[in-house]
Amino acid sequence: MNNNNSDQKQYSPRKILTRREFLQVAGIAAGALLVGCGPKVSPVAPETVAPVPATAAPAAATAAPTAVTSAPAAATGSYKAQVAIAQAKTYDPKVLYDKIRDMLDSLGGLGDIVRPGARVAIKTNLTGGTYWEGKIRGLPAVETFVTHPEVVRALGKLVLDAGAKELYIVEAVYEWESYTVWGYDDVAQELGATLIDLNATDPYPDFAATPVPDGGKLYNEFTFNHILEEIDTFMSVSKMKCHWVAGVTHTMKNLVGLAPLQFYRAGAQDTYRSGFHGPNDETAGQRVPQIITDLNRARPLHFGLVDGIKTTESGEGPWIEGVKPLEPGVLFAGKDVVATDAVATAAMGFDPTAAAGSAPFIRGLNHIQLAHDLGLGTNRLEEIEVLGPSIKDVTTKFRAALG
Repeated sequence: MNNNNSDQKQYSPRKILTRREFLQVAGIAAGALLVGCGPKVSPVAPETVAPVPATAAPAAATAAPTAVTSAPAAATGSYKAQVAIAQAKTYDPKVLYDKIRDMLDSLGGLGDIVRPGARVAIKTNLTGGTYWEGKIRGLPAVETFVTHPEVVRALGKLVLDAGAKELYIVEAVYEWESYTVWGYDDVAQELGATLIDLNATDPYPDFAATPVPDGGKLYNEFTFNHILEEIDTFMSVSKMKCHWVAGVTHTMKNLVGLAPLQFYRAGAQDTYRSGFHGPNDETAGQRVPQIITDLNRARPLHFGLVDGIKTTESGEGPWIEGVKPLEPGVLFAGKDVVATDAVATAAMGFDPTAAAGSAPFIRGLNHIQLAHDLGLGTNRLEEIEVLGPSIKDVTTKFRAALG
């Protein structure tokens, strides 16, 4: 069974509603009143826009976003990356707020990455589209394979508490209903946040060409919504899952959803980014892990949070044969996202330094190891200080995506 979810309903991007904060970004007078949705964005024909090669420049090149603080190239001397762990059995809003607040406090707070007046974006993980709602034993998608909105709500409140002025929730959604059906409209309204569909250009007239500093492994630049260059702080809130191609999908793998679908698919009927995968599963296993590191270098993360309260094992969504619900009851957070993903991977019963071809990286390279080798952070557990319960105390053994 491969991960070509060809039964998924066709991608139909929808323009987003403009909020007060977005008017400020776009330079539109605050008193203007915009009602309803804009026109739909037409899918780009494959002969018009091919997957962007490493040398292509679909828009004027701009400077790559930089991190407020950078993780050390590798843990050396007495330095240890820090990853906070918390246990939670439910998505109760107060419980989540308290748990995530305590995790952030143990990490030294948000003051070093969220400055007063900052513009902050949270990348959620809303994969697959609402067609797949309830397709895992009738359970809600937010309790199986997409990020639960209450986790984003709690983090968003804490970001605003830290002094952020503007908050964005971003994802290249399969359809706008992913935001509405899965509860993100309510979250955005309460937080005063702006929902962004990264498949569209809003509020800008075109996309940006965002370079990978010093060139990437497979891509030298990516086509992104300009908002990813305008923000001051970037966060990833992912689901704790295995993945058919990438082995695991945590905070770093979540950045695949930054890329507008229409630029990276192989044909007009494609509903996922075949241009990233290449012609078959064998090439995907080599390409996707390297592209994950390219994406993380083009748009660096300042913070990662993994939702492992309720999730699935054996794959990333119901289009993968054998996916089953699982309730590890755990959260992971850190400012070194390589370390955060490594700890989450270890808590699934896997070795985050595992060689290509071994579980969970059965079909290709280990992107967490590649990120370590590039100096993006550490995946060595001995170089990571775990704050809160130990990895052993929260480990739930996952079954890899075997098909």
